[in-house]
Amino acid sequence: MLSARLIKGNFQDSVTLMVLSRDLSSLADVNRVSVMMGTSANKDVFRETGMWHDDLAEATPNDLCIVIDAEGEDAGVADRIAAQVEERLAAMAKGGSKARYPVARSFRRACDQLPKADLALISVAGQYAHGLAKEALDAGLNVMIFSDNVSVEEERDLKETARERGLLVMGPDCGTAIVGKAPLAFANRIPQGPIAVVGASGTGLQEVTCQIARGGMGISHALGLGGRDLSETIGGLSAETALDFVAADEASKVVVFVSKPPAAAVRAALLDKLKRLGKPAVALFLGDHPDRRDFGDLHLTRTLDEAAALAVDLAKVEEQAASVPALTAKGIRGLYTGGTLAGEAAQLLAEALDLSADAAHDEGFMLRTAEHRIIDLGDDLYTRGRPHPMIDPFGRNEMIHALAGDADAGILLVDVVLGFGSHADPAGELARAVEEMRAARGDKAPITVIANLTGVSEDPQDYAAQAKTLEDAGILIADSVRMAVLLALRLITPAKVETATLSPLLSEPPAVINIGLRGFADDLASNDVDVVHLKWEPVSDKTEKLRRMAASLI
Repeated sequence: MLSARLIKGNFQDSVTLMVLSRDLSSLADVNRVSVMMGTSANKDVFRETGMWHDDLAEATPNDLCIVIDAEGEDAGVADRIAAQVEERLAAMAKGGSKARYPVARSFRRACDQLPKADLALISVAGQYAHGLAKEALDAGLNVMIFSDNVSVEEERDLKETARERGLLVMGPDCGTAIVGKAPLAFANRIPQGPIAVVGASGTGLQEVTCQIARGGMGISHALGLGGRDLSETIGGLSAETALDFVAADEASKVVVFVSKPPAAAVRAALLDKLKRLGKPAVALFLGDHPDRRDFGDLHLTRTLDEAAALAVDLAKVEEQAASVPALTAKGIRGLYTGGTLAGEAAQLLAEALDLSADAAHDEGFMLRTAEHRIIDLGDDLYTRGRPHPMIDPFGRNEMIHALAGDADAGILLVDVVLGFGSHADPAGELARAVEEMRAARGDKAPITVIANLTGVSEDPQDYAAQAKTLEDAGILIADSVRMAVLLALRLITPAKVETATLSPLLSEPPAVINIGLRGFADDLASNDVDVVHLKWEPVSDKTEKLRRMAASLI
C-alpha cells in the first residue's frame, strides 16, 4: 500500500534525498521509500516508478514529498518514516552549522560575504541552473554547471554571454574541474605543476590528470567544458575560451585537450587553434585514428595513457629547454651506435617536420635532408674491418670531431648503450669527444648534445656514474629517443611569446560560491579554498509570476 507525507517549505538537495531514500528503503517494515522535492520533473518520476500518490498533486518545488510503499494499511508506518526523515535532516543541518565556511541565503549576500569570488559552482536541478548561471555571469563570475537537463538553447545563451564578458562557462553537465588548488565536483587531489588539461570528458579528464600525477608531474589547472560543448550547435564556445585562458597562463607550460568525438567543423577549428596556441599541446579525440600525429607543437594521441605520458615528457622537455642558450644553428645531427634507435629518431623527426625518412639507408643514413641527418653507425659500412661502435666508439668520436667544422649543426643526438659486451666507459669516451669538438668549434656557434642513455643500475658500467659523467660534460640526458627528439625540436623551434590577457580565474587563488550540493563546499573548504555556500531554494510559482509581472512594468 502507498502512503504519502508532505513537509512544507523544507528544500533539500537531490543527492541528500537519494541517499536518504536508499537508507530508508532498507528498513524491515517497508518495501520502498522515495523522498524528493515536489518539482514537476520529480512528480513525473513518481509516476514513472509507480510511486505516485494523489497527495503529491499540490506539492510545490519547496515541499518535501515522502512516499512509502509498505505492506498492509498501517498509517503509523508513514508517520514513523516521516519522523525519521525530519530527524535525519535536522541532524544534518546541525552538523552543517559547524562548517568552516559561511552560509548565505541569497546570491547577493553570498557575494557580500566573499567579495573576491570569481567562480560559481552550480549543482541544482537543471530547470533552475540557467537563471542562477545568468545571475553569476552578470556579477562577473565564471561558472561551472554540474547540473544536467539544461536545454541546449540555454547553454548557448550562457556561453555567448560569457564570451562577450571574457568569462568561462564549464558545463552544463560538467562533472570535473580543478582550478588552481580548488577541486570542483568530481576531482582528485593532484599536485600542482606545469600541465594544463582542458576536457569535454569528465572521467577522461580525471584519468589523464591522475596519470600525470603518477608520472611524477602536476597540473596547473583542469578545465571541464561539458559534454555538448563540441557539438555543432554549441560550436566549442567554452573550449575556445578555456584554451585562450591556458595559453596566456605562464604556469601552464604544456596543454592537454581531451574529448569525445567532436563535430567535424569543431574538430577542424580546434586543431587549428591548438597548432597556434604558442606552447606544446597534446590532443586526444577518443575514437579518432589520425594518419599524421605530429604538427610542430601539436601532438595527436589515441589513448588516455598516451596523452598523459606525452604531456609529462613535454613538460620535462620544457624544463630542460629553459636551461639551454638560444641556438645560432638549427641543423640536427644524429650519430647512433644502435640502428633501431637511429631508425626511431629518424622516424619521429620526419613525422614532426613533414619530411621523408631515407628508405634506402645508403651509407647508414636513416634521414638525410639539407638540414638534418641521422646515421646508423652500426651499418655494415662502418663495421667493415673494425669493431662495432658500441664496443669501440673511435669511429663515432672522429665524426663528432668533424662537427667542429659543420657550421649548420646546432644539435647532436647520440645514444649511450650500457650492458655486457659494450665499452667499459662509453659515457667517458663520448664526453671527451664532445669536449674536444666544442673546443675546436669555439663559442660562436655552440652545439647542444642530447644523449639517450640505455641501461639499468645493475649494468657493469654503473648507470648512475655514466649519467653523472654525461651531466658533468654538459650533455643533456633524455629518458627515451622520443624525449631526445622532442627536446631537439623544441630547441630549433622556440615557443612563441603569448600576448593574450590572462584571466583572473587562473592568475589568483580561486574563490567559490557554491550553489546546490553542500558536499562540494565541504571538499573546497577541506582544500583551503575560500568558499561560501548559498543555501538556495527555488522560488514558488506564484512568486516567480509576480516577479515577471513587476519586471514587465518597468
